[in-house]
Amino acid sequence: MTNKQIRDVILDLLIRIEQQKSYSHLLIDQEIKAQSLSSKDERFLTEIVYGTMQRKITLDYYLEPFLNTRKKLAAWVRMLLRMSVYQMVYLDKVPDHAVIHEAVEIAKKRGHKGIASLVNGVLRNVQRKGLRNPATEITHTSKRISVETSHPEWLVRRWLKMYGKDVTEEMCRANLQQKPMAVRIQPLRITREAAKQELLKNGFEVKDSLFSDQGIVIQKGNILQSPLFSSGMVSIQDQSSMLATEMLAVQPGMRILDACSAPGGKTTHIAEKMQNKGVIRAHDLHAKKVQLVDKKAAALQLTIIHTSQADARELKSMYHHESFDRILVDAPCSGLGVIRGKPDIKYNKSAEDIRKLSHVQLDILESVAPLLKKGGYLLYCTCTVDKEENEDVVGTFLQRQTNYKVDKRFFATLPKLLQTSPGMSEMGLQLFPQSFQTDGFFLTRLIRTASY
Repeated sequence: MTNKQIRDVILDLLIRIEQQKSYSHLLIDQEIKAQSLSSKDERFLTEIVYGTMQRKITLDYYLEPFLNTRKKLAAWVRMLLRMSVYQMVYLDKVPDHAVIHEAVEIAKKRGHKGIASLVNGVLRNVQRKGLRNPATEITHTSKRISVETSHPEWLVRRWLKMYGKDVTEEMCRANLQQKPMAVRIQPLRITREAAKQELLKNGFEVKDSLFSDQGIVIQKGNILQSPLFSSGMVSIQDQSSMLATEMLAVQPGMRILDACSAPGGKTTHIAEKMQNKGVIRAHDLHAKKVQLVDKKAAALQLTIIHTSQADARELKSMYHHESFDRILVDAPCSGLGVIRGKPDIKYNKSAEDIRKLSHVQLDILESVAPLLKKGGYLLYCTCTVDKEENEDVVGTFLQRQTNYKVDKRFFATLPKLLQTSPGMSEMGLQLFPQSFQTDGFFLTRLIRTASY
């Protein structure tokens, strides 16, 4: 594929992500498969699409002085300028003249001579005059952080109020960086040491996860190309997600409810911890997503997971009271803890979305609460960093459900490096993306103290 062709594909992808509010990672995967890209083109496409989305607000700030704000740009022209400036500023391997040439050629094809002239003029001015510096030009804290890290200002203000300047700024900057991939071994088929040795033999750089005795952090190497992955010996899972299952403290022979199970990472981890002995009832709101759980269980050769489509808010009508030894509620959430892997999330969420989700989360907790046996654990977790979805939901639940409380033993069983984490509170543990190179993630363990 020529340079112009790959940039055409990139531009189309970026427009679809922005206009359709589609998840970037899903569209990228679909496009890579559809185009049968070489590994070099695949890396180039992924870098520019993710990078342009991650830096969109910053790129618009850079472009603003060079545009006539009285004339509205077509969406594709603005996106072409964004992706071109991204390459000029953040990619060393692509010469500016090549970026400008390809952008002008695309503008000629998609527009007319005037559009091509505009694109050429803007990019050459950027090259000649340089870019303004938000660190010195913007004095207001929330606006500066917003522009420097490309996070909507309403979200920055929200986090400043929740966590203060230092944590907020560190979190926003961490969201611009890649985190190392982590995998979980299937312990019924391979040991962690054997998996590490196999990876090391094939040129990988790895280390043990501190959050799970099944976890391996991949510091160098593409796990998707490893036979360990294709054979189901390991599965991809963030360390924070592994921690949720570790804290659920399951045992073989138990009866477990996973209320919101797709795509199945935690569900299958639970089955592995149970040595594939017992029963797991796994549900999800969407039937297609339930199929993902089945597929993952089959790949890992796990047979105790029984799935079906169900709304987690209605599960109390499906089971008798006190039916389960453990319940996992991996609640639907805003996803604000996984921005660096899905950068479009930060542009597509609102405070109202968060408010609505907090009601759904509370409804799910109250629906499953009667289904847990006395003395059993309910693990509540989300992949967000927003207190309204985390501590506030748990606090409201405990006010209404007096036969539940936060299990204080939960904190003592956490890895030592987490026990003094800045994200620790009476309601649970908030992992920030900058703290341990994981997703932003909240989890807490509740214990049922009395029958209804």
